[in-house]
Amino acid sequence: MATSTSSKLNKAVKHQYMDLPQGDKVQAMYIWIDGSGEGLRCKTRTLDSEPKTIEDLPEWNFDGSSTYQSEGSNSDMFLIPAAMFRDPFRKDPNKLVLCEVLKYNGKPAETNLRNTCKRIMSMVENNHPWFGMEQEYTILGTDGHPFGWPSNGFPGPQGPYYCAVGADKAYGRDVVEAHYRACLYAGVDICGTNAEVMPAQWEFQVGPCEGINMGDHLWVARFILHRVCEDFGVVVSFDPKPITGNWNGAGCHTNFSTKEMREDGGLKIIEESIERLAKRHMYHIRAYDPKGGLDNARRLTGRHETSSINEFSAGVANRGASIRIPRSVGQDKKGYFEDRRPSANCDPYIVTEAMVRTCLLKEEGEEPTDHSK
Repeated sequence: MATSTSSKLNKAVKHQYMDLPQGDKVQAMYIWIDGSGEGLRCKTRTLDSEPKTIEDLPEWNFDGSSTYQSEGSNSDMFLIPAAMFRDPFRKDPNKLVLCEVLKYNGKPAETNLRNTCKRIMSMVENNHPWFGMEQEYTILGTDGHPFGWPSNGFPGPQGPYYCAVGADKAYGRDVVEAHYRACLYAGVDICGTNAEVMPAQWEFQVGPCEGINMGDHLWVARFILHRVCEDFGVVVSFDPKPITGNWNGAGCHTNFSTKEMREDGGLKIIEESIERLAKRHMYHIRAYDPKGGLDNARRLTGRHETSSINEFSAGVANRGASIRIPRSVGQDKKGYFEDRRPSANCDPYIVTEAMVRTCLLKEEGEEPTDHSK
């Protein structure tokens, strides 16, 4: 199994230094989304005291020409602190700081989808939109080969791996357990985890989170997972179809509800929302992966527990539909619904924004409405 060289360093030596007192100083790791719309970058600065609120954190900058975000001749980009978490790697009082990225002229970078999402969420805050996102991922060796798979072949067919236990069925649980505990320490609203259908594939769930918090918490959970995998010497992939053939892809199923949906009679509101989603299928497909639907086209084939990318469908307890209404919701006549179309590498900001635009702002057509005018 190909693992990184750095993972083989003596960690006991590192801990000798990590246990040293740091005085009154605090390390703040600034995190941002790079120009690919999928990659995460980070760097650390020292603060003189522990920040208590986001306002206590200074703005910072970085070289955007090295992150696919600017030209070398005008490369300064600005980091605007947006959400703060405890640092599970350096521990208290150190912080993880998720940032928005602004260009030299003060406008949001192209992959800063948080900026618009926050504005849209502020328009519907009285609806109290709740989201829960189910993040699937695959653990790979540094050579890109799925963790635990035979070096020259394939494991047995899918069937025994989902929610499995046992060394011959569950590949990489150490990574999963470390990530789960690190998220809890950080203050991420992680609510569960399980082994998925393809061996070496896992899922964690984040939520319920209201409004903009959904994107913040999912991105930080992803960052923590990348860092945990780094320590173990393996790689996490959010590719929606990491292995071609008769293997399940990886999605990021998104559960959605509003205050009205959660109250008695809410099923009627859910059904009305699904009708609006049906009329705007291709708009959502373009929003649900970073390549405007091209990534999802490899996954949404109508097989392996997916709907077809070209057709909209909905049903109670149907995992082959675009939208699934849980059976309990059908019985209780209230609750939430699940959009099964978002890909594993989706940006949660634009996914949640698209759902609010269609279901709450009642937008129609193939393009988002400009509400800034």
